[in-house]
Amino acid sequence: MQTNTPSRKSIRLTRRGRLVLVVTGAVVAGTAVAVPLLLLGGGADSRPATLVVPEGRRANQVYAAVDKALELPAGSTKKSLAKADLKLPGDADGNPEGYLFPAAYPLEEKTTPERLLALMVETANRKFNGAPVAAGAQRNAMNVYQAVTIASIVQAEASSKADMGKVARVIFNRLERGMPLQMDSTVDYALGRSTPGVKERDIEADSPYNSYTRMGLPPTPIDNPGEEAMRAAINPTPGDWLYFVTVKPGDTRFTADHDEHQKDLAEFNARQQKEKQGQEQEQEQEQKGKEKQA
Repeated sequence: MQTNTPSRKSIRLTRRGRLVLVVTGAVVAGTAVAVPLLLLGGGADSRPATLVVPEGRRANQVYAAVDKALELPAGSTKKSLAKADLKLPGDADGNPEGYLFPAAYPLEEKTTPERLLALMVETANRKFNGAPVAAGAQRNAMNVYQAVTIASIVQAEASSKADMGKVARVIFNRLERGMPLQMDSTVDYALGRSTPGVKERDIEADSPYNSYTRMGLPPTPIDNPGEEAMRAAINPTPGDWLYFVTVKPGDTRFTADHDEHQKDLAEFNARQQKEKQGQEQEQEQEQKGKEKQA
């Protein structure tokens, strides 16, 4: 029996505190463009030769990258889903989120969105449907699709690969105790937001993906996880943790004690406020400099 459950509004289970670098239209080493995915190869005036899907990108981001890579009108790849004949698990109900596996995919002259999406799903099925993953999922009393869903949360929440197993254990511990997951990443997904920034009002969002107001796992994965996150989902690190917060880059603190978590969270909030004030001062000084030059 779980006792002394903190109120939903008083607890923020995960505040990742990570810096997010968004590069738009930047050429890297003359061969790659962040779009937000990478397009490799090809000259300045030719179509790229390879599409690289990094871990943790959402389906909508992948669709947009495929449109750009194949020089198609925006929205073309998403529209192609109906005729792509993707070999997805029944639980997915036709939604490929979680199964657009992160990897490098060749872009041949006659490559179509349907074929590219099918190749991503085929790769995911090879990675996820093998004996190790199936056995690991069964060992943790879940099916493979649920394991992919957990892996997607791990991918979104963990600040480093070293933390992935611990994040997975927090998820399992909370599920086993009948506690809501309270993961900010699921709220970001519900709101269609690609960068962390959950506010108090956001956790009231009416969505099946809001793990503050809904129990259990979200109905689908929330991104497309890689192999490291999947390994963590089926082999979580042993521990009793229920909370975690990334106080600063490289310093993620896991605990089973609510009071300790509140102290860590207060430290995180103080750092965030200090950084915000520093940014505001820099902007003010920059504005004053522009006014002097005018």
